[in-house]
Amino acid sequence: MSQGIIENLVEQLTKLPGIGRKTAQRLAFFILAMSPEDAKSISSAIDEVKDKARFCETCFNITESEQCSICADSSRDSRKICVVEEPSNIIVFERSGSFDGHYHVLLGALSPIDGITPDKLKIDELISRIKANGAEEIIIATNPNTKGEMTAQYLREALDPLNVSITRIAYGLPMGGDIEFADEVTLKKSLEGRRKL
Repeated sequence: MSQGIIENLVEQLTKLPGIGRKTAQRLAFFILAMSPEDAKSISSAIDEVKDKARFCETCFNITESEQCSICADSSRDSRKICVVEEPSNIIVFERSGSFDGHYHVLLGALSPIDGITPDKLKIDELISRIKANGAEEIIIATNPNTKGEMTAQYLREALDPLNVSITRIAYGLPMGGDIEFADEVTLKKSLEGRRKL
């Protein structure tokens, strides 16, 4: 066995987000110990997703066909569109089972310093979609960080002339968390998003 092939696998694995060198080494040796069938299944799954995955023509979620299963589902409320940054955000909302509307994926967030300007995001497509389909509420669910807040503000201004209700998801303290350990921004957002009991 050549050390070069293991080193190459480690290098490739470190390209994955959140995988440092030590984790990549553990994964490389785990893969080496796997049965050839299991290792080939992983390789095949990667090839398949790279060959078949595409963006939904309506919302830009990941799908294998022209429309994703959410956009194709006529039982969902087409009057509500939840705007998210990435397709992975949809998975979290869907797992919660708390949203029955449609989604729109921006494929990023505004970051002028990184060259991500409004024309690089799917904002024009969102505006066209609202005009064509008559959505009544746009829920902005970008991340609670500087880029997400900048994107939310830009969207609010861009969508304001369309005469739709524009809402922003609330932020606050996590269930089971202690106020003592919350940062100032989270506490501020918790107070701003308070509701009547």
